[in-house]
Amino acid sequence: MPGEGNLNAEVMFVGEAPGANEDDQGRPFVGAAGQLLTQAINSAGVQRQEVYITNVVKCRPPGNRTPTDEEIDACVGYLFEELAMVRPKVVVALGNTAGSTLFKLAGRQWRGISAHRGKPVRLIVNGQEVLVYPTYHPAAAIYKPDLRDMFMSDVREALGLVRPRGRSRTLLDFMKGESKA
Repeated sequence: MPGEGNLNAEVMFVGEAPGANEDDQGRPFVGAAGQLLTQAINSAGVQRQEVYITNVVKCRPPGNRTPTDEEIDACVGYLFEELAMVRPKVVVALGNTAGSTLFKLAGRQWRGISAHRGKPVRLIVNGQEVLVYPTYHPAAAIYKPDLRDMFMSDVREALGLVRPRGRSRTLLDFMKGESKA
């Protein structure tokens, strides 16, 4: 499943992989975790359609388990393409899988989400410099309510690092050949 949102977005959110609701609807972050992510984005005065949302792995792993290295490797090319299309200034890594993948692609050591959470770091991913802002996955904030305030605050802070970049442009616009605004 491809990501969705504004191809002119300043901020890209990267999660782990689709869940059951996402698999059913063919859209990223539409279940309970997606609702919390949307709420966090809105709390920063930003609309969901102003950002770009995707996952490292594009297919739901069996049993909704954590993706394997092989599954990540099979999908990382799509993430590279999304990064190249959107050219975000900030990439919010939602959870361990997204954070570890982005750090690995940049040749950096990942020590876990608790160690990196809320600490933006400049990384070169596939030749592109981005500010990666690791935070908890919204599902973690649902299952562990004590993480919710940190998650909400991190999303607001990450979105506050940039200003909106003009007209929204969707994947459909890109496929129609409309140039970047």
